[in-house]
Amino acid sequence: GGRLQEVLSQLMQKQARAETQADEMRALKDEELVFTELAAAFGKNGVQAMLIDQSLPRLELIANEMLDRMTGGRIQVTLHTQRQNQKGAVVETLDIRISDDLGGRDYEMYSGGEAFRVDFALRIALAKLLAERAGAALPTLIIDEGFGTQDQDGIDGLVEAINAIADQFRLILVVTHIEELKGRFDRRIDVTKHPSLGSVCTVV
Repeated sequence: GGRLQEVLSQLMQKQARAETQADEMRALKDEELVFTELAAAFGKNGVQAMLIDQSLPRLELIANEMLDRMTGGRIQVTLHTQRQNQKGAVVETLDIRISDDLGGRDYEMYSGGEAFRVDFALRIALAKLLAERAGAALPTLIIDEGFGTQDQDGIDGLVEAINAIADQFRLILVVTHIEELKGRFDRRIDVTKHPSLGSVCTVV
């Protein structure tokens, strides 16, 4: 009798453990489902895609306002988040289409100066959009780019672009080492290295 009782007790303990493990497995399955749904929601086809789709019209509008000033309305951009692949399926993407007097072309088909203006307009538009979303003003624009890659036409285009949007900001600060570019603005701050004082700023 005692031996049978002991076996029954062990079986009951094992059953209880099995039920506990089954409950834990169910909880883990539920948790996995939640994480899978969250991953999908915050993935590129979920909230990200929804936020991008909501933001693009505004981004496009601001960029085109900037381009109006820079090109006299000659160049406009449209942004697309979907396109058909070779198999005919719709895939997520971010394509920039540029339109000018000759019609619409892909971004890659434009010259360095034109592509630079589009880049510049989109960067400013993105900064303005992020400031709007944060409920903040954007009084200052800091441009810290690798201008060494720009030829004379590129430098001229940059100065023209900055002058075209100057009234949109209280202050535009351009950081550069290019002597020719330094002399193109009315006011500048020269930063030089002093042997004992370190960096010294001079307002010119």
